[in-house]
Amino acid sequence: MKKSPNFLKYLIFLLLIPAVVFAGVAVFDSKQYIFIAVCVSILACLPFFYAFENKKTSTRKLTVLAVMVTFSIIGRTLFSFIPHFKPVTAIVVITGIYLGAESGFLCGALSALFSNFIFGQGPWTPFQMFAWGLIGLFSALLSKPLQKSKVLLCIFSALSGVMYSLLLDISSTLWYDGAFNLSRYAALVLTSLPVMAVYAASNAVFLLILAKPIGQKLTRIKIKYGI
Repeated sequence: MKKSPNFLKYLIFLLLIPAVVFAGVAVFDSKQYIFIAVCVSILACLPFFYAFENKKTSTRKLTVLAVMVTFSIIGRTLFSFIPHFKPVTAIVVITGIYLGAESGFLCGALSALFSNFIFGQGPWTPFQMFAWGLIGLFSALLSKPLQKSKVLLCIFSALSGVMYSLLLDISSTLWYDGAFNLSRYAALVLTSLPVMAVYAASNAVFLLILAKPIGQKLTRIKIKYGI
């Protein structure tokens, strides 16, 4: 039986990429994080380029995606003076909502990888790529209700901040102990609650400000160029 493109897409995003991240940590002990990050990037690109080869996407969509990744990196840089208050998640969510799951995941993954050339690469990079990628993926799956309700958008943005923080705390636990230690993880989650709250709130603020104007622009571009 021939597997559908959607099956393969979600297999990569929800199984292969997390397997690469965690296997990379286990095999390389977090020392070859750039190699792991590159592997995650390649896997994240596969569904997008599969659609490109099958003419389900276009160079115009690729250009728009590149612009959204650039906005994300610039936004993270511009707000670097405010700890944990960044527009990256908002840009990734908007990309997922209006450009689809492949673009949303890829925007999240590449935003983490490229912006960390400014903020510093480390064993946390693959986890950031996976976390922001998942946020882009889920925003695409929930695109219709998120476009209709600001309340749902705020709730989703806050939950995205919580999910991101919980995944990054796994990275920190592995970095400290070399293996997953539940008590260490629980302690890190508790101590990171203030940071989690600030990040969740910033996601909601940026989405309330940016979702409508950027969403309208993306909608017009999609209609005009048939994306």
